[in-house]
Amino acid sequence: MKKPSPKSEPPFNLLSKPLFIVLSGPSGAGKDAVLSRMRKSGYPVEFITTVTTRPQRAREKNNVDYHFVSMESFQRMIENKELLEWANVYGNWYGVPKQPVKQALDKGRDIIVKVDIQGAATIKKILPQAVFIFFLPPSREELATRLKQRHTESHFDLALRLKTAEEEIKQLPLFDYVVVNKRDEIDLAVSAIEAIITAEKCRVTPREISL
Repeated sequence: MKKPSPKSEPPFNLLSKPLFIVLSGPSGAGKDAVLSRMRKSGYPVEFITTVTTRPQRAREKNNVDYHFVSMESFQRMIENKELLEWANVYGNWYGVPKQPVKQALDKGRDIIVKVDIQGAATIKKILPQAVFIFFLPPSREELATRLKQRHTESHFDLALRLKTAEEEIKQLPLFDYVVVNKRDEIDLAVSAIEAIITAEKCRVTPREISL
């Protein structure tokens, strides 16, 4: 009697590879709003909170929107090698804490982190297998409108951010995907990010992330 040929085991190991998702884009593109919506929906991903020396704005929650720290504390984190990357953006310092990133990856959890373009470029050098998503408003005019409505920038700062946005868009080739966040269509932007994550999970050759 002919013995049945052994069946190969399904590649379940492919499903266990965690993703490191980097969300970046111009100031005012709507990154915070999208991440907030994903958090509230209970989407299964670890949201890494950025550390910053920037003053806390109205309606922002410490340790949720950002970890707000003093310049002295931020400098100490750099010296102790506690940050994965850091950069000065519009006169304030921002950095990604290394420990929660490592803990999530060790547990096999997908993570998503929001950084500026400088931060994305730095992470690209450290972790080239991360998933890089560029977030954009539909137009320069829409970006200007959103920045004005925040009432957090002076006329000079507003002009600077718009000019910087034009330079940042030139960095698009560093990214894997681009998502356009249209006014009052935040759920579509969230769906686009979730679709990107689903597509990455279906890759035949998964991305290998090690920190």
